[in-house]
Amino acid sequence: MNKLAQAKTELLKQYGIDGDIILFGEKTEESLAERFAEIDGIAEYNQLKVIRAFQECRVSEACLTGTTGYGYGDTGRDTLEKVYAAAFHTEAAIVRPLIACGTHALSIALAGNTRPGDEILSVSGKPYDTLEEVIGIRPCTGSLAEYGITYSQVDLLPDGSFDFEGIRAAIKPATRLVAIQRSKGYDSRRTLSVAQIGEVIRFIKGIREDLIVMVDNCYGEFVETEEPSDVGADMIVGSLIKNPGGGLAPSGGYICGTAECVERAAYRMTCPGLGAEIGPSLNLNPSFYQGFFLAPVVTAAALKGAVFAANLYEKLGFKAIPDGSESRHDIIQAITLGTPEGVIAFCRGIQKAAPVDSFVTPEPWDMPGYQDPVIMAAGAFVEGSSIELSADGPIRPPYNVYFQGGLTWPSAKLGVLYSLQCMKDAGLLQIPESC
Repeated sequence: MNKLAQAKTELLKQYGIDGDIILFGEKTEESLAERFAEIDGIAEYNQLKVIRAFQECRVSEACLTGTTGYGYGDTGRDTLEKVYAAAFHTEAAIVRPLIACGTHALSIALAGNTRPGDEILSVSGKPYDTLEEVIGIRPCTGSLAEYGITYSQVDLLPDGSFDFEGIRAAIKPATRLVAIQRSKGYDSRRTLSVAQIGEVIRFIKGIREDLIVMVDNCYGEFVETEEPSDVGADMIVGSLIKNPGGGLAPSGGYICGTAECVERAAYRMTCPGLGAEIGPSLNLNPSFYQGFFLAPVVTAAALKGAVFAANLYEKLGFKAIPDGSESRHDIIQAITLGTPEGVIAFCRGIQKAAPVDSFVTPEPWDMPGYQDPVIMAAGAFVEGSSIELSADGPIRPPYNVYFQGGLTWPSAKLGVLYSLQCMKDAGLLQIPESC
C-alpha cells in the first residue's frame, strides 16, 4: 500500500469505519475500473453537448444578471430556456425557479395540456406517490379529477417491459395525454431506458398521432447519451434539484418539448394571457447556468456511487435494482433490505457522510403526499436536493431503500461505506472474510 492509500485508509478509520469495510470497498472499486471509465465517457459526450448548446445560444456575461418583479425582458432567463431546448433537442423550454419541485413541474405540464373530459393514460403503471393527489387517484382538493380529467393506467409486464397490447386496448377517444415515468419511484421495477421509451412512443403514435406523450424524466438526465425528447416525446419534465441543476440550482424545474405543449404549460404555470412572458429569475441565473454546465460530470459521480453500492450490497446477499452489472438509465439505486431497521440504518449512514447536518439522526415520519411514513437522509447544501448524497424510502414491505446522488465520487463512496458501517453496527450484516 502506497503512502497516499495508507493515509486515506487511516482517515476513513477516523470516521469510525472498520478496516474490513474499507478493504471490501477498495477491492470492489478496483473491480469497477472499466465500468467507471464507461460512465466517464458518457459524461464527456454530454458535457460536449451542453457546451455546444451554450455556444449556439450565444450565452454571454449579460445572461448571468437577473430580474425582479414581473421579469419582463429577462434575457438571462430566456436564453437559459433556449439552452435547455438546444441541449435536449426540443422546440421550446420553461426553466424557472418558481417551479418548486418535480411534482410541481409535472402538475403544470399535465394541467396545461388536458381539458375537462380528457383522459390521462399512464403506460408505466402507477405514478410516483406525490402525483397520486395531483391526478386524483387519492382524492385531494384541486386535483385534476375535480376538473373532470380522468385517469387510467396500464401496468408494466412482469419483466418490466411495456404491455403493448394492453396499451392498444386502453387508448380511447377521450385519451389525450400518455404519461411515462422513466424512473422507478418507490417501486421495485427497473428504470426504463431511452430505447424502450422510444419504442413505445412509436407504437403509441402509430395508433393515434395526435396523442401527447409526456415523460417524467426525473433522475434520468445525462445518464445516457440520448434523452426521451430525442426519441419522440412531446414533453420531458424534471426538477433542477436533481441531475440538471448540477447541485448548484437552489430550486426550480423544467418542461422541454414542442412549442405548443410548452406554451400551454406556461399558461398554467402563471396565468392565461401572460404565460412565459413573466416570472423573474431573482439573480439565480449564475447558479442555473453553471449547474447545467456541471450536470453531466455531477451525474457521472452519482452514477459511480450507485454502481458501487449495488456491487457491495449484492455481494452481501441483498437484492439490488438494477443489479451491479446492468446498464444504467437513472441515478437511483434501490436495495431491498427486508426490514424497517435496515432502511433506517442505511439512511442514518448516508446522513453521517453528509457535509451538512451530519450530526442529525433521520427518523421516519408522515410526509405530505405519501401514504406511508418515509425516512429521508439528505445533509445537503440545497434542502431536498437528490443529486446530492441522499437516501430515502417508505417504511413498507419489501423495505427498499433508494440511494442516489453524490456531487463528487469520493463523497458518494464515503456515504456507501458509512451505510455499511451503520448496518454492521445494528447487527444487520457481516463482512465475510471472502470479501
